[in-house]
Amino acid sequence: MKYKNRVRSRVANLKDTKNPELRINVLKGIILPDKIAVMTADEMASEEMKGLRQKFTKEAINDHQMAVTGGTKTDLLKCGKCKKSNCTYNQVQTRSADEPMTTFVYCNECGHRWKFC
Repeated sequence: MKYKNRVRSRVANLKDTKNPELRINVLKGIILPDKIAVMTADEMASEEMKGLRQKFTKEAINDHQMAVTGGTKTDLLKCGKCKKSNCTYNQVQTRSADEPMTTFVYCNECGHRWKFC
C-alpha cells in the first residue's frame, strides 16, 4: 500500500500542470528515475509551492513567538519541571460561556507549557 501511494504521488506530481519544471527536468535527464523514486514532496514541489510553504512556516514561527511573548508575567505560578516562578500566562475562553476560562502557562526559564481551568 505504501509503495502504491508513492507511485501515485510521483505520477500526480509529474502530471501537475502547475509544476512543469519537474516534468521537463525528468524528460531532459536532469532528474534521474532513481532520484525521483526517493524524492520527498518538498523536493518535487514547484518553486511557487516551495515559496508558499516557506511563507506559511515563517508565519507559524512568528505566531508561536508572539504567543510566547504576548502573555502576562507572574511569579504566582510555579513550573512543575524546573520549580521556578518565572512564568507567563494567558487566559482564553475555550469552552462554553458558563465554563471557567482556560489558563495557558509558559515557563520563561525552561520553556515548559501547561494549561489548567
